Amino acid sequence: MTSAKSPEPKSPEQCQTMIEVRAGVDETDRALVALLVRRFGYMDAAARIKPDRAAVRDEARKAQVIDNVAREAEAVGLDPDRLRAVWDVLVEQSIAHELDRWDNTRTD
Repeated sequence: MTSAKSPEPKSPEQCQTMIEVRAGVDETDRALVALLVRRFGYMDAAARIKPDRAAVRDEARKAQVIDNVAREAEAVGLDPDRLRAVWDVLVEQSIAHELDRWDNTRTD
């Protein structure tokens, strides 16, 4: 049995119902997960490349990443402080993932 593909969600400006809004949010979340898979793949690469565990946490790079995102957010009309908060969590989770990968590649 073949399931029918859901129609493309409407743009936020076109939404007239909460069903349409939720469909758009769900589709956006699926796209974000796919992007996070890619981002975490780069963390896997960093864990493979970095010479020692101490190199995983790089506060200067963390600040640079968050500053870059804040500038991008402001340029497109989003609250840079809100995006800074989101990216702080994202970067910390990325570091935790990278530490796990670093440990696993050295103990396997």
